[in-house]
Amino acid sequence: MQPILYTIGHGTRKAEEFWDLLKQNQIKVLVDVRTLPYSRFNPQYNQKALQQNLQTIGIEYVFMGDFLGGRPKNEAYYTNGKINYDLLSETDFFKRGLKELIEKYASKSKTAIVCSERKPEDCHRSKLIGKELIKQNVTVLHIDEKEMLRDQQSLGLNL
Repeated sequence: MQPILYTIGHGTRKAEEFWDLLKQNQIKVLVDVRTLPYSRFNPQYNQKALQQNLQTIGIEYVFMGDFLGGRPKNEAYYTNGKINYDLLSETDFFKRGLKELIEKYASKSKTAIVCSERKPEDCHRSKLIGKELIKQNVTVLHIDEKEMLRDQQSLGLNL
C-alpha cells in the first residue's frame, strides 16, 4: 500500500478548530517541520504548548524542523536572499529527514506535517517536502485554508 502523508498549516486558526481538523482526519502523529517552532501571535502553536495540547487529545508530536525546515541558517541554501528549494532538497540532512518521515511515520501511522502557512501552496510543505514525497511514491494530501483536502498535484505548482 502506498504511504499517505497529510499536511496542515496552523495560520491564525483557533486552537479548537485546529484540533478538530486533526481529529476529523484521524491524525495520530503530527510532525512539526517549522525551522523555528514558535508563533509570536499564536502562542498556542509554540512548540511546548502544541506538544502539551496534542498529548491531551492523544496525538503524538514529533519535531523535524532541523531536517525538514524551510528556513535553514546556512546562507548557502539561498539565492538572492530567497530560499532555493532545489539546493535544499539535495542536502544529506534533508534526504535523511525525508527518509525518516516516510519510513517511521507515513508508512506506519496516520501522520500530518505542520507548518505555519494556512495555504499549502504558499509553504515549503508543498513546494519542497510535498514535491519530494511524490517522487518517492507517497500520496500527499493537504488540509487547506478552507478545511478541504487537496492532493499535491491539484495545487497547480510547477512541479
